Amino acid sequence: MPMAAASLSPVLPSARLTDNHGRVIHDLRVSITDRCNYKCVYCRTGEMGAQYPELSIEEYLRLIKLFVGLGVTKVRLTGGEPLLRRGLVELVQDLARERTPSGDPLDLALTTNGHLLAGLAVPLKNAGLNRVTVSMDAVDPATFERITRVPGSFQTVLHAVRTALAAGLTPLKINCVLLRGFNDDQIEGFAHFARQEGVVVRFIEFMPLEEGRLWTPEIVVPLTEIVERISRVLPLARLAPRDASETARRYTFADGVGEIGIIAPVSQAFCGACSRVRLTSDGKIRTCLFSQVEHDLYGRLRSGAGDPELREYIVQTVNGKEARHHIGEPGFLKPSRSMVHIGG
Repeated sequence: MPMAAASLSPVLPSARLTDNHGRVIHDLRVSITDRCNYKCVYCRTGEMGAQYPELSIEEYLRLIKLFVGLGVTKVRLTGGEPLLRRGLVELVQDLARERTPSGDPLDLALTTNGHLLAGLAVPLKNAGLNRVTVSMDAVDPATFERITRVPGSFQTVLHAVRTALAAGLTPLKINCVLLRGFNDDQIEGFAHFARQEGVVVRFIEFMPLEEGRLWTPEIVVPLTEIVERISRVLPLARLAPRDASETARRYTFADGVGEIGIIAPVSQAFCGACSRVRLTSDGKIRTCLFSQVEHDLYGRLRSGAGDPELREYIVQTVNGKEARHHIGEPGFLKPSRSMVHIGG
């Protein structure tokens, strides 16, 4: 059966976006701003705001649709702080109407620092957002505010977490980036927090993606240490992965109440099953967080390229995705952009 014209018909369900290592790419992370209203000490210097131009909401929508037509099934909106963008609710609403090539709705998620979430949780849920992940690096208010450098931020975010849970944005995940000697004393407190608040807490090993360039191997708190410390207080049981590309190793507590996840890209890299690509706020494709090269998808759109050309560019770019990162190896180079300017 001859294929229909690419400009008129969706890609067939059997077509999948793959790289030259045989990995199926179905997860797109889209930064819709690199602005942020927090100045977390492990992320930002506190002196730099937006460095890159933002696309219009309509342009993000058009680019995302191209990826969906090629087989992407999960879209996560990130920043910077995505709740700073006007038109976010409308973008979610439009994406919720999209269907994957197999006819299923998109899996729509959002990562936020939570500061503006309380007032947007219900509108986002009503628009079609499935769930949120909140970045929260301490359960002690003083430590939390020392990290964010925003007075009163802990109570604001805690209220937002509870509001989002009530709105049904679940499972709600809490991401905590651990730095030795800085907030690793929060590990046990987060284990209790997961059970008390009904959230999934995910600890993330600190990666060399910060503006201040303070990363060293000694600052990383590895997965094995996290598991050992929690188990002394609340015994853990390993949960089976839901799919091969899952980034977090998942654990529940011995009584089955609550869940902890640990994302260990430094000590136990999971590159072999990576299913993700990223689109920066200025429309560049990054095939890996640690890519040394960016691919200007938006530049082609702006110069008049049609959807068939843009789809072909995406396919070629993803095909060249790196096999893995090289954190900690001789000759490792940090990416030219820090995490806040790449998008999580």
